[in-house]
Amino acid sequence: MAFTLATWNINSVRLREGLVARLLEEEGPDILCLQECKSPVDKIPTERFAELGYPYMVARGQKGYNGVAILSRLPVEDAGDLDFAGLGHARHVAGRLEDGTLIHNFYVPAGGDKPDREVNEKFGQKLDYMAELRDWFRDSRPERAILVGDLNIAPREDDVWDHKKMLKVVSHTPVEVDHMRTAQEAGDWVDVTRSDIPQGRLYSWWSYRSPDWDAADKGRRLDHIWASGDLAHAFHSSRVLRAARGWEKPSDHAPVFATFDL
Repeated sequence: MAFTLATWNINSVRLREGLVARLLEEEGPDILCLQECKSPVDKIPTERFAELGYPYMVARGQKGYNGVAILSRLPVEDAGDLDFAGLGHARHVAGRLEDGTLIHNFYVPAGGDKPDREVNEKFGQKLDYMAELRDWFRDSRPERAILVGDLNIAPREDDVWDHKKMLKVVSHTPVEVDHMRTAQEAGDWVDVTRSDIPQGRLYSWWSYRSPDWDAADKGRRLDHIWASGDLAHAFHSSRVLRAARGWEKPSDHAPVFATFDL
């Protein structure tokens, strides 16, 4: 079975319903994983997405914050969710395809502004979230699994616009990168995007604060697609749809794609 998957922090699925519809119509991924939906599940505009050929959805939501959803052309069943760090947030949902492939959709906490858990509770929550992910992967090694989402960490030097300037900025600090690395290693996860695009600067997020995000190009690669080790040779055609960051009233994230042959 072959399918194309995309992941996108949409920053409000109701506010940007039209952008989701545009992506589905123009790019046609078989599966679209959304984060930061900011909506209760029953308020997600499922009818429009079904009309576009995506009748299946598994999701977790809450009013105004967080929220994750998997939209699919392919049959997908709800495979549960986990509340890492005990935050009580809608930050994870899993869906299982008919062939048994498990898709995990994550929205990892951003971590606030200061990279110091002693003065910034949110940064501590982010580190705890990643540590619990690591422990979970160690206890139950993923098989035939794909992990996607806004992980809010840009791990590599070329995943940010300026490595040295970003070392003390939340999302690229050494402690965050180390937490991501140990979680990835614990689950024997393969970074799909960087396996396909091993060289060069690559971003999926550009701040709203920049008056000209495209010209400044001060981006970060915060959005990821990982595959379990047994799927290490089953993916190809990774890309970031940078153009979507320039659509009218956009999310500050761009969709990330990969194709799987399973």
